[in-house]
Amino acid sequence: MKKISLIAALLLSSQANAALNAGDIMFTAFNADEDGLSFVTFVDIAANTTIYFSDNEWTGSAFNTGESYNQWVSGDVVAAGTVVRFSAYDKTTLSASTGVLSRVSVGGSSNWGISNSGETVYAYLGTGATTPTTFLSAITNGKFTTDGSLTNTGLTAGVNAIELTAKAGASSEPDYAEYNGVRDGLNNFADYKAQVANVNNWNVDTVNNSASAALVPNTTAFTVAAVTPVPEADSVGMLLAGLGVLALVRRRQAR
Repeated sequence: MKKISLIAALLLSSQANAALNAGDIMFTAFNADEDGLSFVTFVDIAANTTIYFSDNEWTGSAFNTGESYNQWVSGDVVAAGTVVRFSAYDKTTLSASTGVLSRVSVGGSSNWGISNSGETVYAYLGTGATTPTTFLSAITNGKFTTDGSLTNTGLTAGVNAIELTAKAGASSEPDYAEYNGVRDGLNNFADYKAQVANVNNWNVDTVNNSASAALVPNTTAFTVAAVTPVPEADSVGMLLAGLGVLALVRRRQAR
C-alpha cells in the first residue's frame, strides 16, 4: 500500500514540475523610481526553478548589451497565485519577497536600474542569462516596436506581455504602474491572464519626479473560487498505468 501511495503521489505531482510556458507568470507592478518589479505566477513553480530577468533589449534573435541580467531562484515550490516582489533591483544586494534574486554579471555593465522611459524587462527561462529558451512575459513603459522587440519571443502584447500606456496628455512615459484589477473570484488562475494583460486594469502614473519611489505595490495573492479539483486525463492515465504495472509485478512475485 505504501508503494501504491508513493507512485500515486509522484505521478500526480508531475504537473508541478512541468516546464513553464509563456504567460504562466506575468508582471503586476513596474516602478522606475524605486527600481522595483512584481510578478504573479498562475501555475505552481517547482522548487529551485531559475527564471532570468533582463532589461537589455531583445533584437529578435539576441539581447543587446549595456544593461542588466538578474536571476531569481524559487527555493521551495511557489504556489499558483503567489505575487513575488523585487525591490532594490538596482542595488548591490537585491531583494525578493519569495525566493532569492541575484545579479548575473555579463559584459561588465553596471547599468542596473530601471529607466523611466523606453524600458522593457523580459522574464524567461534559459540555459544561461544570455541564452533564452522560453520567454514567459515582458513589460515596457515604452513601445515593443522600438524599445525591445517581441519578435521570436512567443509573446504578444495584451496577451502575455504588457505595454504600459501613458495617461492622455502626459508629457512622459510611465514611471510607476500597478495592476489594480480583480485578484479573487475567478474559477481558474488562467482566467486572470487576460485581466492582468489588459492595461486598462492598471494604475499608470507618469509623474516623473521620483514621487513613486516609496510606493509599495499590492502583493495580495490571487485566489480562485473553491471547486473540487478534477485530475487531468493524462494524469489519471499515468496513475492507472503505474498501478497496473505494480499489480503485474505483485502477481509475478506471488507465483
